[in-house]
Amino acid sequence: MRKKVAALILFIGALPFLFSRAHAQESKWLDDYKQHIGFTYSAKATLNANYIWRGLYAGGLCLQPTASVGYGGFYIDTWWNIGAKDWTFSAFLPEADFSVGFARWGLNIYLLYVHNFNCGFFDFANYTDKGNRLELDVRYTVSSKLPLSFLWASRLSAADGYIGAAGDTLRAWSSYMELSYTQSFPYGLSLYGAVGMTPWRSCYTAYKGNFAVTNIDIRLRKEWILTERCGMMLQGQVTLHPYMLAADRASAQWHPSYPWDQSINANIGLAVYLR
Repeated sequence: MRKKVAALILFIGALPFLFSRAHAQESKWLDDYKQHIGFTYSAKATLNANYIWRGLYAGGLCLQPTASVGYGGFYIDTWWNIGAKDWTFSAFLPEADFSVGFARWGLNIYLLYVHNFNCGFFDFANYTDKGNRLELDVRYTVSSKLPLSFLWASRLSAADGYIGAAGDTLRAWSSYMELSYTQSFPYGLSLYGAVGMTPWRSCYTAYKGNFAVTNIDIRLRKEWILTERCGMMLQGQVTLHPYMLAADRASAQWHPSYPWDQSINANIGLAVYLR
């Protein structure tokens, strides 16, 4: 099963490269990337009705600021989630993510550290899904002319295992892959669609089953350019969780007491950004 999944992943991952090279002479796909020469910076703050992560509900009303600095394609960025566990405001669950990576020629490779404030910094001994974790992520986008993007993300540490048939704990190497596309329209409108999958038993399916389609996302965005480097954005998002639909016997359920078990999620966000 894993060999078939690996072959499928290689095929999907190679498609953008093959397509772009086949049209390089005609359309100059490979010359379309922005040159990361010199110092770069950006910042953004988003107020979201819900915290949706890879199709899963992860929190309620939240403020999510982010900032990034880079030079010559290398960059460091930080992302924060400041919000409540759910809309009952029963708990406060802050989170901070830190990334170090390299982005060039449509390829973005980065190491992602996710810190939850219920445990010590860089403490991976807290073996719960709410503890710290480390990921290696790779994303490839063909070009702005063909904004087809493929993401692979693998968990390297923290809570990530399950009990095998022999009663031993097996490391899952939980991985997530996503194929996405953004279609731009006049007047600052864009439509984003994505399909997220896990290639084998992982945290995305509570360590049950094998390959699964975990989320289907549709997002509509409107942007307003305020100045040359500053803008504002309004977006709405609907996420379907096919794996949860199957687990819920094909019913789209809403769980007000356990929102993280929802098979369908929605979100609306307002952001201001500097680039």
